[in-house]
Amino acid sequence: MSTSPNARVGGGSLTEKVDRLITEQIVDGTFVSGEKLPSESELMVRFSVSRTVIREAISRLQAAGLVETYRGKGTYVLTRPSEAPFPVGAQQTHTVADRLALLDFRLGNEVEAAGLAALRHTPEQLDEISRALDLFRSSRSKPSGAVEADFRFHFTIAVATNNHYFVDLITSLGPTMIAMPQTRLRAIEIDQRDEHFDRVIFEHEAIFAAIARRDALGANAAARVHLANSRDRLARPPAN
Repeated sequence: MSTSPNARVGGGSLTEKVDRLITEQIVDGTFVSGEKLPSESELMVRFSVSRTVIREAISRLQAAGLVETYRGKGTYVLTRPSEAPFPVGAQQTHTVADRLALLDFRLGNEVEAAGLAALRHTPEQLDEISRALDLFRSSRSKPSGAVEADFRFHFTIAVATNNHYFVDLITSLGPTMIAMPQTRLRAIEIDQRDEHFDRVIFEHEAIFAAIARRDALGANAAARVHLANSRDRLARPPAN
């Protein structure tokens, strides 16, 4: 094993440290898929921590899908975690085709997120979505803040799903996922840009209204309409 029997776990949360160290050993192949992990007693000695810390770390590894514990048999490695990042920044979305593909991807994710947010949101989370919507409305005269405000609206919906995977995904996408700057700039006249902005606000309001009344199917539909319209606006040839 690459970790010495007396390896100690440094400062911070002991459970997090043990979790991280075992994960690293799964990644580097020290522990391979199908292999049985050392017993709790052996791990206690290896990391110089209590049995409680080891059990909590194993629980985290189970939740992450890295190990499975079988009663009377021990804990076995299931699979290595992916080492591939999921970056979606400006460098990955520099063409219209890239942004259209990203909107296709968002349709598959955010439609479901809106429905879950309708069912699961707390009053405090609904207030956060409402504040994000108000901030977006006020960004009409502040185009520089519109992207962040738009992203904030979608982010607060992800939070209201109470499922951290939705939050992690939208965080990884970041504000560059917002298509509005490109679609808004395609409108040459100021009044056309205002009309475009009004449409996006209306679509956001429809999503919020469905979430507020806990209408999951309505929230699904409103999110789908908004993202499909965003895709159509982006795919539309620029105005002459």
